[in-house]
Amino acid sequence: MTTLEAGRIVGAGLDRVDAPLKVTGAAQYPNDFTLPGMTHAALVGSTIAAGRITGIDASEALAAPGVLTVITHLTAPRLEPGPMTLLGGSPPTPLRDDRILHYGQHIAIVVAESAEQARHAARLIHIRYEATEALLDVDDPRAEIVVNPWGMDTERGDVGAGFAQADVVVEGTYTTPDNTNNPLGLMTTVASWHGDSLTVHDSTQWPHNVRTTLAAVFGIPESGVRVLAPFVGGGFGAGLRVWSHVILAVLAARELKRPVKLVLSRPEMFTSVGHRPNSVQQIKIGATRDGDLVAIEHHGISSVAMEDDDYEPVSAGSAVAYACPNVLTRDRQARLNIPCPGSMRAPAEGQGNFALESAIDDVAHAIGMDPLEFRLRNFADEHPLRGLPWSSNALRACYLEGAERFGWSRRGREPGSMREGNLLVGYGLAGVSYPFYQVPCQARVSVRHDGSAYARSAATDIGTGTYTVMTQLTAELLGLDVDRVRFDLGDSDMPYAPQAGGSGLTGALANAVHAACRRLTREFLDIVRDDTRSPLQGATAEDVAVSDGRIHLIEDSAQGESYVGILARHGLEELSADGRSTPPRAEDLGMAPAGAFGAKFVEVRIDPALGLLRVARVVSAIDGGRILNEKTATSQIIGGTVGGISQALFEETATDAVTGRIANATFGDYLMPVNADVPYIDVLFVGGPDRATRTGTKGIGEVGLVGLAAAIGNAVFHATGRRIRSLPITIDQLML
Repeated sequence: MTTLEAGRIVGAGLDRVDAPLKVTGAAQYPNDFTLPGMTHAALVGSTIAAGRITGIDASEALAAPGVLTVITHLTAPRLEPGPMTLLGGSPPTPLRDDRILHYGQHIAIVVAESAEQARHAARLIHIRYEATEALLDVDDPRAEIVVNPWGMDTERGDVGAGFAQADVVVEGTYTTPDNTNNPLGLMTTVASWHGDSLTVHDSTQWPHNVRTTLAAVFGIPESGVRVLAPFVGGGFGAGLRVWSHVILAVLAARELKRPVKLVLSRPEMFTSVGHRPNSVQQIKIGATRDGDLVAIEHHGISSVAMEDDDYEPVSAGSAVAYACPNVLTRDRQARLNIPCPGSMRAPAEGQGNFALESAIDDVAHAIGMDPLEFRLRNFADEHPLRGLPWSSNALRACYLEGAERFGWSRRGREPGSMREGNLLVGYGLAGVSYPFYQVPCQARVSVRHDGSAYARSAATDIGTGTYTVMTQLTAELLGLDVDRVRFDLGDSDMPYAPQAGGSGLTGALANAVHAACRRLTREFLDIVRDDTRSPLQGATAEDVAVSDGRIHLIEDSAQGESYVGILARHGLEELSADGRSTPPRAEDLGMAPAGAFGAKFVEVRIDPALGLLRVARVVSAIDGGRILNEKTATSQIIGGTVGGISQALFEETATDAVTGRIANATFGDYLMPVNADVPYIDVLFVGGPDRATRTGTKGIGEVGLVGLAAAIGNAVFHATGRRIRSLPITIDQLML
C-alpha cells in the first residue's frame, strides 16, 4: 500500500482532540509554567532608532526591592551568533555592543523576585545615547540596497518583445505597509538550567530550531537542551525565529542559577518578534485584444533590518501564476533602522498577489473582458518555469465552482453598475496560488499491549489542528478508533520536525507518520513471519489491511489477528517504528510538486458619501489536496480570510518617520476586524489528493489569506471605478 486510500476517519470533520484541555484550562502554555525558585525578567528597550549608548546607570534599579541582577552589554558575557536555518540566518545576538540599530532594541534585562518588581526596576535604568539620523524609508537614497538576496529572481522569454506585441499595456505602483503578527498569546520563555543542561518552555513554532540555536549561542551540545511547546497561543509566523528575548532569558537563568520567566508586553511584541515588511511594487502587464497575456514585469522592494537577512520575494509569485511566455521578476531590499522582519501568514505572497491580481483585473477591464474569463483563458496547464505537468492543480475548478457558488454571473459588466439603495455594490475576484514547501520530517509510532497507539513528533500545533489530524491519520493507518490513539508533539526530545509554517508541516509530518505506521505494520508481520500459530504467517505488507485493531489478509478479512494478541503471545509490552519523509523532487516525479490553489470571490458595499466600506460576503474555493479534517481545514480558511480582510482594510503598523517609534503598538490603536467586520464566509474544497506524496495533502495555512486584499480591491473598483493601489484601503480613498 503506497498511498493513503479513502477511509472512515481521515477527512471526517472530527472535533479537536485537544479541545477539552483548552476549554477546561488544563492545557499548559509557556506562560502557565511555574518552577521552584522561579524569578521574573523585564526588558529595557532603546528609545532611539540609531546611534550608540554612551552611558548606563543601573544603580537605582539594582537597589530596588526584589531585584537580583541587571545585565547590559557592559556586563554580559560574549555569546556566539546563532546558526543558519532553513529560513535563513538567525537574528542578531543581543547585548553584543553599544550600537543601536532600531527603536525598542533590547539593551538590558532586569531580573527580580516578581514580575512587578522587574518591570518597576526596568523603568529606573537611565540610558544616555548619542543618536544619529535613522534610515526608515525604503526610498531613502542613503539606504543600502540588497539585490536578489536569495537568488530567486526569474526571467523567461523576452519581456521587451512581449510588450512590443501587446495591444494593451497596464502598469502601476502598489504599496503595502508593515503588519504585525499579534497572536493572542504573549510570547513567553521560561528557562531553567540544571548544571550544563537547559530546559526551556517557549512560545515557538519550531522547537528543534530553538534547541539548535541555544546550543550554538551558549556553546553546549544540542543533547543538553530540551525545548517544550505542547501548546502555543498562536503565532502566524512570529514563533519561527529565535528572538533575542529567548536568549536573554536563558542568559539570565544561567547567570543567576535560578529559573527565569520572561513574558513580553503587547508593545514589546511589536518590536521583538518580527513583522510583515512593507513593500513598494511596480508591475507592468501586456495582453492582446483577444485576452492573451504576452508579458509580465514585476519589481518589488521591501524593508529589512540593518543586520538581518530575512527575505520575502514579493514578485516571485508572478513567475508561475499564469501561462505567459515573457515574464521578469526582480526583488530588492532596503536596509533600515527597523526591528527584524519575519514571516507573517502568507509571507511574500500576501503582498505580491495584491499587486498582480489587481493589475490582472485592470488588463481585463482595458480589453473589455470579464475578469473570470480572462483568468481562465490564461490558466497555466503546466508549471510555467519547469515546463512540467503539475502534481495537481484544480485552480480552474476553483474558478468555476467558486463562481457558481458566488453567483458571479449576476455581476454587472461596468464599474458602478450595481446598487442597493444608496450603496454601491461591487463584485471582485482574485486567483491564488501558494508555493509548494516541504522539508524532511520524522515521527515515531508505537502500539502498546492494550491495543492503544502512541505517536509523536517534535512539531507544534499553533491552533491549526495538528494534534487532531495526526491522531486521525494514525488511527486510519493502524485501523484503530480515534479514542485509542494519542498523538504528542511540542518536545525537542521527540523525533525531528520542521517548523509549523510555510504551509509545509502537515504534508511533511503526515508523510512521516504514514511511513512510521507502514513500517510498524511490517514490524508486526516480521514477528509472525515464522509463527505457525498466526494466520498471518508469511504474509507481506502488500497482502494485508488493518481494521478494528487487527491486521488481516486483504483477500480474507477473517484471516488475521489483533495487535494485542501478537504482542501478548510474544511477550512484548509494545512495538515501535520510526518513519521519515523527504520532500519529493520534480526530477524524480516527472511532475512539478504543487502547492495550494484557490479563487476568492468578494462582494462589497460602499457608501460613497461617507466612504464606508463593508465586505458583505466571501466565497473561497480552495484546492488543498487531500483534506484530512474538513472542520479544521474550513476553520483554517475562515481564519485566513479574516486575516486577509484585516490586511486589506485595517492593519498598518505606523512608525514615526523621525524617531522610528511604533506609534500604535497596542490593541487599542492597532486596527483589526471585530465580529461586525467579518461577513458570511463560504468555503468549498475542490480537487483531490496530490500525486506528489503518499498522503496527497497540501498545506492550506496561508492560502486562506492570499488574494483577499486583491479581491476586495477589485470589488471596490467594480463598485466605484476607482483603483486603490495602497493598503489598507481607507475611508479617505473611497469618498467620491
